[in-house]
Amino acid sequence: MTNEQLIKSGHIWALAILLACGVIAVAASGLKPDSQNSNQNSNSTRGQNQNSNSSMGQNQNSNKNSTSRGGDNATGSQVGSSALGSDDRKFVMEAAMGGLMEVELGRLAAQQGSSAAVKQFGQRMVDDHSKANDELKQVASSKGISLPTELDQKHKDQIAKMQKMSGTDFDKAYSKAMLSDHVKDVAAFEKQSTKGSDSDIKAFASKTLPTLQEHLQMARAMNGQGSGAKNSNSNN
Repeated sequence: MTNEQLIKSGHIWALAILLACGVIAVAASGLKPDSQNSNQNSNSTRGQNQNSNSSMGQNQNSNKNSTSRGGDNATGSQVGSSALGSDDRKFVMEAAMGGLMEVELGRLAAQQGSSAAVKQFGQRMVDDHSKANDELKQVASSKGISLPTELDQKHKDQIAKMQKMSGTDFDKAYSKAMLSDHVKDVAAFEKQSTKGSDSDIKAFASKTLPTLQEHLQMARAMNGQGSGAKNSNSNN
């Protein structure tokens, strides 16, 4: 080849190399934003995942705290109930059962009694003890105590025995039972009204006591007892 042809060929190769470099530079500059965008998207995704994990962690902590508070509330209710003294609790349960018994026997007396005094006393028991039972139920509920809603077997047997009686036999048996029951009731309510530990239960006993004392006087009258017998029973 002549020198002139070599020079031209050199120029051509030089231009080709320059063009190739330009293409590579353009391609490289076009890829960088995509790479940056990819990195940004990746970082953004990781950030969102971290936020999501953080939110889930916060929710889990919130749920744990909520559960813990709920447990505390449940425990608080149990503690409130268990904090009631055994003597107070015993009084409430026995008063509730006794009240149910007085109402049931009172209904029976109003129906099967042969004398006006027994019928009237029976109805008085239904009225007064139904009211007292409702008041006791409210007090017990505030203490977390569930009262019995029906008689136990012992008292059911006593009702069944009385149901088989009639006439003067029923009157005598009912009058004797009411005298015995109200002597015990008055003594229990007097003790609770003065020595009870819970102020609300003491207040209930104090409020109900005068009614029970009146019932006791009526029961003594049904049994033909005079003032001497009354004083003797009171001293005992």
